[in-house]
Amino acid sequence: MAYKYATPAPGIRTREHPTRKHGVRRDTYFMLRYTVDGKQRSEGLGWATQGWTLAKAQAELFKLKEAARTGEGPATLAEKREQARRVREAEQNKPTVRKLWDFFQQAHAGRPNSPTDASNAKHLAHLMDTLVEDLRTADADALRRSLEAQGKSAQTVKHVMGLLKRIISYGAKRGLCTMPDISRLHFDMPKVDNIRTECLTPEQVQILFQVLDDDEDQNLAALTKLALLTGMRRGALFNLEWRDLDWREGLITLRGSVAKSGKTALIPLGECARIVLLGVQRTESPLVFPGKNGGRRVNIHRFSERICKRAHLPEGFRLLHGLRHTFASWLASSGEVDIYLLQKLLTHSSTQMTQRYSHLADEAKRRGAGVMDKYMRLAVNAEPVTEPTGGKVLPFGGKIKRN
Repeated sequence: MAYKYATPAPGIRTREHPTRKHGVRRDTYFMLRYTVDGKQRSEGLGWATQGWTLAKAQAELFKLKEAARTGEGPATLAEKREQARRVREAEQNKPTVRKLWDFFQQAHAGRPNSPTDASNAKHLAHLMDTLVEDLRTADADALRRSLEAQGKSAQTVKHVMGLLKRIISYGAKRGLCTMPDISRLHFDMPKVDNIRTECLTPEQVQILFQVLDDDEDQNLAALTKLALLTGMRRGALFNLEWRDLDWREGLITLRGSVAKSGKTALIPLGECARIVLLGVQRTESPLVFPGKNGGRRVNIHRFSERICKRAHLPEGFRLLHGLRHTFASWLASSGEVDIYLLQKLLTHSSTQMTQRYSHLADEAKRRGAGVMDKYMRLAVNAEPVTEPTGGKVLPFGGKIKRN
């Protein structure tokens, strides 16, 4: 069927349908023709039988021009389609937990806590395809109950829920999503009593060092000794490089890029630690304690289990973490290191974590007070130089009768 096109007025185009069989009458379809950003566009209006006329089409064209001039007024069909396309794209680009986790993982690759994050992320598998904006407090509560039902410790539950919270916060800070309002998403974290100070006695450490000296892996034996002698964290030991050792000044540089706090710190290198490091066999790897093919270690589970068993250490003792606690406990109880200095040696960002050792420092202070009692007893029982009142004169004015 041949259609007849016409342009009855500028910007107006019509398409005339001739009379067809079966009584279908002639009809005219009105369209608008205009240019947007150098591209010619057409927008259908309607049929003459539906009430469209040339005057009505011109009025619609005038509205369109006014909308383009003022930036207001009704959107055109093309604009509506463009808006709809943008809405669809926005819906498709809405971030899921998985998408944010991918960005988060890439940004934190190589950090000391990355392996732990990857392990905790496995517990979020059922939430990975959920849109962040669809997460609710009920989802966080269900996650907690599920982990508790699996027998996970309160600390593990806190780590998993904390990871989800950090992933969302990371995305919000980088404009990938909107931080959910607390009225929609709230994380009720479990309370954790983590004041657990695993401390070995000097006798246990003596046996441990003998076992380490006899072990076939002297690289890890040295790493373990250094954990006690410096109090360094596992991640810091795994990432320690030869360039971090300042032999002249006797310092170990804990680089911010691999530090838990993200801040660079300096750790004193004592004589015992220096001897241990000088005995480490150097390889082509920049790492002091390299793993397979010179790469960074992720864990030393098998070595830890072997050493703890041979040294008859307490059940559940965490080798590297426990030696860090032993380092802190020994210093705190010595009476020669205050809490502030201990905080710096442990590279804690605040004294809150260091306070777990405060009772040991208090015990050292009590021992210090006991020293005064010792000298007072010596003073009381000493032979007096003079006896003006017939008895020993005490510093505080009292008397002790002689037998």
